Amino acid sequence: MVRIPSGCAISGIMSTKGIRFNGEAITRSIACMHERSNGLGGGFAAYGIYPEYRDLYALHLMYETPQARVDTEDNLRSHFNVAQSEPIPTRPLPQIGEAPVLWRYFVRPVREDGANGLREDDDYVTAFVMTVNREIPGAFVFSSGKNMGVFKGVGYPEDIARYYRLEEYEGYIWVAHGRFPTNTPGWWGGAHPLGVLDWSVVHNGEISSYGINKRYLEMFGYCLELQTDTEVIAYLFDLLHRRHGIPLDLVCRALAPPFWKVIDRMDDRERELYTALRRVYGPAMLNGPFSVIVAFQGAMIGLNDRIKLRPMVIGKKGDLILMGSEESALRVIAEDLDEVGSIRAGEMAIARLEEGVTV
Repeated sequence: MVRIPSGCAISGIMSTKGIRFNGEAITRSIACMHERSNGLGGGFAAYGIYPEYRDLYALHLMYETPQARVDTEDNLRSHFNVAQSEPIPTRPLPQIGEAPVLWRYFVRPVREDGANGLREDDDYVTAFVMTVNREIPGAFVFSSGKNMGVFKGVGYPEDIARYYRLEEYEGYIWVAHGRFPTNTPGWWGGAHPLGVLDWSVVHNGEISSYGINKRYLEMFGYCLELQTDTEVIAYLFDLLHRRHGIPLDLVCRALAPPFWKVIDRMDDRERELYTALRRVYGPAMLNGPFSVIVAFQGAMIGLNDRIKLRPMVIGKKGDLILMGSEESALRVIAEDLDEVGSIRAGEMAIARLEEGVTV
C-alpha cells in the first residue's frame, strides 16, 4: 500500500435548532473529497433518525457467520427486552463487494438488580458491546446509542451512503468519513465512524499513542477489538465525560493538552488546573497528527492536534454548523457561508443545540 500521510476525509453538519434533514447533504460534502480516500472504508453517523424508538437503544450489528448471529441473539435476549429486530435496509450495489449480514435491534435493558437509571443502563449496554466484540467470533456491535445510528463499510463513502439508503433517514446531526487506511486494515468493522453509546468519532490522521491509550482504557473495562487507532478516541470521550463527569472543554484539553512551556506561562489558577489534568490523565493524551469530529446527542465537536498536522475547517450558515477537512466540503452544502475559518492547533470547537430545543 502506498502511504498517503494526509489521506482520509471527514465532514459534519449540525442544525443547532434541531431541524432534521436527510443524508443527501452530508453525502455531497464527503463525496467532494473523494480523492482523500481509496475505497477501503466509508461511513456515516446520524442523530435523531429513530424518533419512534427514541427511548430505546438502537443496536447495529454485523455478522460474518450464521452462528455469530445465533450466539449474539441468545445473549441479547437474556439481557434486553427486544422491541424490534430487523435487517438494516440496504440496496445492492456493484461497487460494494461481499458484505456481512447487517442487523439492528431496538432494546431496553433487563436489569436483575432492579436498577433503572440512565448511567446504570449506559454501563450495562457498554458492557454488552464489549462482551460481544470480544467473545463472540464474527459478531461486532458498531452502533449502540439512542435515536442515532452508524452506517459504514468497505467502499467509497458516497457508495456507502447509497448502499444504506441514507436519503431515507432524517437527522439533525450528520458526520461522515472517507478512509485511506495507513497503519490499520480496511475492513467493515474498522471503517469510521467508531463509537459506543451515543458517541461517534470520525478521524483523519493517526494516533501514535494508541498503545498507552489502549492499556489505560482496558483498566476501566473497555475492550478494543476493531483494529483501528480511532477506537480509543470514542472510548476516551465516554470515560472522561460520561463516567468521570469532566466538562467537554476540559475533556478536549486532557486529550490535546497545552505544552508544558505554555502551561508554565499561565496564571496560578490555570497552571494548577492544566498541571492536574496532565498528571491525572496523562495516559489519555492523544499523540500524533489528527483532526477529529466527535458527535453525541445534542452536540458536535471539532478537535485538532497540538501542532495542527491535519486540516480542519469550520463554517456557519444560518442554524447550520459545518466542519470538514476542506473548505470545499462546506461550500458544496452552502456556497455563501455566513462565517468560515480554521480550527487552531490544539483547539476545539463545540456546537450545541440552542437552549430549549429538544430532539
